[in-house]
Amino acid sequence: MATGMDVLNLSIGGPDYLDLPFVEKVWELTANNIIMVSAIGNDGPLYGTLNNPADQSDVIGVGGIDYNNHIASFSSRGMTTWELPHGYGRVKPDVVAYSRDIMGSKTSTGCKTLSGTSVASPVVAGAVCLLVSVIPEDKRKSILNPASMKQALVEGASKLVGPNIYEQGAGKPDLWQSYEILKNYQPRASVFPNMLDFTDCPYFWPFCRQPLYAGAMPVVFNATILNGMGVIGYVKDPPVWQPSEDVGNLLTVHFTYSDTIWPWTGYLALHMQVKDEGSQFSGIISGNVTLSIYSPAAEGESSPRSSTCVLYLKVRVVQTPVRSRRILWDQFHNIKYPSGYVPRDSLNVNNDILDWHGDHLHTNFHILFNMLRDAGYYVETLGSPLTCFDASNYGTLLMVDLEDEYFSEEIQKLRDDVVHKGLGLAVFAEWYHVDTMVKMTFFDENTRSWWSPLTGGANIPALNELLAPFGIAFGDKILSGDFSINGEQSHYASGTDIVQFPAGGFLHGFELQEDPKTAQNSSTPDTHNSQSQEKSKLYKLFSLKMIFVENMKAFTSFP
Repeated sequence: MATGMDVLNLSIGGPDYLDLPFVEKVWELTANNIIMVSAIGNDGPLYGTLNNPADQSDVIGVGGIDYNNHIASFSSRGMTTWELPHGYGRVKPDVVAYSRDIMGSKTSTGCKTLSGTSVASPVVAGAVCLLVSVIPEDKRKSILNPASMKQALVEGASKLVGPNIYEQGAGKPDLWQSYEILKNYQPRASVFPNMLDFTDCPYFWPFCRQPLYAGAMPVVFNATILNGMGVIGYVKDPPVWQPSEDVGNLLTVHFTYSDTIWPWTGYLALHMQVKDEGSQFSGIISGNVTLSIYSPAAEGESSPRSSTCVLYLKVRVVQTPVRSRRILWDQFHNIKYPSGYVPRDSLNVNNDILDWHGDHLHTNFHILFNMLRDAGYYVETLGSPLTCFDASNYGTLLMVDLEDEYFSEEIQKLRDDVVHKGLGLAVFAEWYHVDTMVKMTFFDENTRSWWSPLTGGANIPALNELLAPFGIAFGDKILSGDFSINGEQSHYASGTDIVQFPAGGFLHGFELQEDPKTAQNSSTPDTHNSQSQEKSKLYKLFSLKMIFVENMKAFTSFP
């Protein structure tokens, strides 16, 4: 700030968006009108791998592409995970740039090639500097800021064919188009993206993969407010949904948004639901969302600045599916880093000790989401306790890799839902072994404190408490190995065993390898089924179509 710089590139980052001293320093820089550009990360092709500070709305986050305009395999992608489990992530990266085999200068003489989003980020930073240079110096102070520059970049970008919005953002920067935007720029507010066309696939994946219908959990889209009028702004009046046709009145849109838009940016979340009277409707609903933003008067002005943002919305609606085709995904009981030290699910993965990818259907479980949709299932997300859904609407509750505990009211309701309302229940646990967790303790140099895991790969004690009314319990062995069901080959990585199951129940048994560290001191609760003592039992059937596609109801129902 003391140097008076306009643009700062940061080719660094990490998953800890709760590192407040660092996050607040970034806010301080951007609030003082420094345009920050940062690499989105090199943890692709996994989803839910965005790095901070590139995942901040006041920063221009840059992903990577190759010279064929394909997303670089290493480029991080997927929505932001700050908002989980109660909300939905924002769109990142903002733009993508060339990142593979980029020629640059050596520190001594000559040239060399480099790859990574750490290379793409300075490419965009250079483009930003070029755009800054075309703004006359006498106008820079009045129109140049982090929001106006991001507006110019995302509104001028060229959308790539193939990647979705959570892989490419607005697309590849187009310097000429961005220049044209800045050349005639008047301070204003806008929303990114300014068009939500949920019929446009694959760009608007995952929303284009599943239509809306009556009786479903709200479909949430989290847009970003860009306020080029000032570092601070406010929403003047609540946003308004204006349908294009009368049929649009079947769609209810509720809004949550930033009370204060600072620095330069905020959020606008749309919570969309089809009314009950639309349960038999099939078709397209479209319209506009409008909201007004105002900022204090700039230097030399006597009245506040104001601007009206318009967001176009288009969704596809179908008749409410039958219960057997509806699945509810429990997101509420997921805990991820950086909320705490949550260890990795697979102990064979040595280069990443943390569980930080979100465990969401639209992040690291996106393949499962696509598979279920391909099989004709409709999948909804539960971001609240188990007491907050009507089990009569769903065929199956899917509980995958959960770390949180359960209220007694949840345990009682789930039993009633399964026993009396016919809800199917599928539980995917992970490993839990106290000695292994103790050995994962380490001293963190950043916080100057000892870190111990909150739980194992999953919270097995909590799951056992949840499943106790059914007479089901997991053990604490750590098992791994390959297996096959009906010709489907898969690998079982760092899971546990079933040590208790109801008499008359059916279990698939497989010979799996036990981690030697757990072989001598594993605890085995009493069991109602002698079958569970014969061999280690497989409970985590990750991607087998036999279970999820061909016969989910038969597998997940309890007598």
